[in-house]
Amino acid sequence: MRVVVWAIVMTVALGGAAGAAEPVSQTFAVPVERAWSTTLAVLKHLGWDIDKEDRAIGWITTDSRRVEGEDYGVYAKGTRHRLRVNVKAAGEGRTTITVERSVFKRERILWMDNDEPITTTDQTVEKALLSAIGKSL
Repeated sequence: MRVVVWAIVMTVALGGAAGAAEPVSQTFAVPVERAWSTTLAVLKHLGWDIDKEDRAIGWITTDSRRVEGEDYGVYAKGTRHRLRVNVKAAGEGRTTITVERSVFKRERILWMDNDEPITTTDQTVEKALLSAIGKSL
């Protein structure tokens, strides 16, 4: 039990320390309600499953997806990434959408995940998502 608690504490602590490039933002000339529903639809269309969302705060967190590696259920080793999307009102009829991607190495042995953050400056995923949202608006 103590090992499980320690693993959770370390995962949370290291998750906040993951160095990455600055989040990618874009402001659209649409109301926040429309931007929110379009963002959710685009994420689902691109294959991102939603882990958590809070409309009142304006953020969406996706489930992690495999970038490379192998996953056999009880054992997994590879690189994964997850997105955090912020949707905020930016004035009358304008909305700013910010996308931040976290990349990490995961090793799972018997359902115990060990995630190690990776520093990356590649922002192609974030820019592609904002582009797809812009085209859908």
